[in-house]
Amino acid sequence: MVNRRRRRHGEAGSVDRKPLLVGAGVVAVAAGAALTVGLWPSGESGASSGGGSALAPAPSTTPSPSRTYPLSQTPRTIPAVRDHTPARGPGWRPAKGGRVVVGDKDLADEGQLLAKELKLAYGGEGEPRAGDVGLSLTDEDADAESYTLTVKDGQVRISAAAEAGVFYGTRTLKQEVHGNATAPEGVVRDSPAKPQRGFMLDIARKPFSAAWIEDRIRELGDLKYNELGLHFSDDQSFRIASDSHPEVVSEEHLTKAEVRRILALAESRHITVVPEIDSPGHLGAVIAAHPDLQLRNTQGVATRGAIDISEPAAAKIVDELLHEYADLFPGRYWHLGADEYQALTVANPASSYPQLATAAKKAYGSDAGIADLATGWLNDRADAMRGHDRVLRAWNDGFFAGGAVQADDDLQVAYWTGKEIGAREPAEYLRAGRRMLNYNDEYLYYVLGQPNAFVYPDGRRIYEQWTPLVVRGTKPVSKEYDDQILGASFAVWCDLAGSQTQDQVAAGIRMPLRALTQKLWDPRTPASSWADFKGLAEKLG
Repeated sequence: MVNRRRRRHGEAGSVDRKPLLVGAGVVAVAAGAALTVGLWPSGESGASSGGGSALAPAPSTTPSPSRTYPLSQTPRTIPAVRDHTPARGPGWRPAKGGRVVVGDKDLADEGQLLAKELKLAYGGEGEPRAGDVGLSLTDEDADAESYTLTVKDGQVRISAAAEAGVFYGTRTLKQEVHGNATAPEGVVRDSPAKPQRGFMLDIARKPFSAAWIEDRIRELGDLKYNELGLHFSDDQSFRIASDSHPEVVSEEHLTKAEVRRILALAESRHITVVPEIDSPGHLGAVIAAHPDLQLRNTQGVATRGAIDISEPAAAKIVDELLHEYADLFPGRYWHLGADEYQALTVANPASSYPQLATAAKKAYGSDAGIADLATGWLNDRADAMRGHDRVLRAWNDGFFAGGAVQADDDLQVAYWTGKEIGAREPAEYLRAGRRMLNYNDEYLYYVLGQPNAFVYPDGRRIYEQWTPLVVRGTKPVSKEYDDQILGASFAVWCDLAGSQTQDQVAAGIRMPLRALTQKLWDPRTPASSWADFKGLAEKLG
């Protein structure tokens, strides 16, 4: 796999991103909203235009000296661009003889993809001329995902400090000219509000084809998402081929060759694939091949999906799987799971599972309990993955209050629910200084079959009611924690796997994905009504 990270000024989706810099900017008021222009990769600044649609002024690619053009309107895209400086001119649309050229060989992939999509020639390295699109990298210290798109003099120039930003600029242009429309004259300056914008897919309970996953990657890339989570191990199945433990792999699974193709496509769209091997619960598929590792209570009754974490062999097999898949998945992030360990859901865990209580005291002292042993398990798995230089996250119900052992400080909280035993408000984690990703099961959980009172997410609810601050239920946390909330992820869970086909899932998540990217990209209240937004989505395909 080609190493495409050397010019990105930090990987897209990095938690170390810089805020928009407000320099010699101009503030303009449009449609009742104040827009602030800052310093962007092109180094330009100017007045902004507000809402409106990108109507095609003319098909010409070169200005006419005898014609006066109206001031251009802001392009209509999903997500909406955050700033547009209008200008007078014919705009641009792809035409015969046009090319895509790059100012740096590292942009060849972005250039070739755009040329193919717009049916233009790829001209390699060079300067754009009339009718062309030019892609370039700047030396400015700007956010890796910000970009500037300029339509002027019959050509388009997209510049950014990193490849990811250039790619997002090409996504904007692709939408601007969709359906033979014209990209409006002027300058777009754009950057996301949140650095992590994700979609998670449960392939453990329901097998999804590699082709279907690749189609979602293309869709996610065009919508400027930058993460794809793969939950591939659970009680029902283990869905990716294994060399270290082939005995745990389900009959229907992805081969490593298929995974590598998925990873290559994701990388070309600047999407990081985030794997999850959930432990110490949800390991039923592993336990099926190793029944001696099953957690059992004092009556010998097996506990569904739970591995016996007092057994050293349990840690050994999980770490061997973690190390194997760390070599397969090169991305920066890793999900450790840690939710719903069933030993902690009974009335008296110590009396039901005395072997766990004994192991906890032996490892962490006389005051330690089973929650401490589970926390120690989480920290040990984190240590295993730190050797692979990963940023680690775990579900919020894998973090326990009090106790002799605390989850490591660098573990990010994937907050999905407040329904667990001993549930804690998101603000408790945030007050402790933890960084958080929003998986709010009230808005962002698409659970097949709608069991346990789940309802398929509605794009309109996300668009009109949800913000990244709404982490649990419908109530937002304080704005003071905004920087600690790194982003959000939409999640497809396949509890009742036969309830929908792959195509039905794709159709069901279509509008929620579009609503979510809008709310993660632009922190302002959307300027368009839901009806207009939905209409735009239908128009763009």
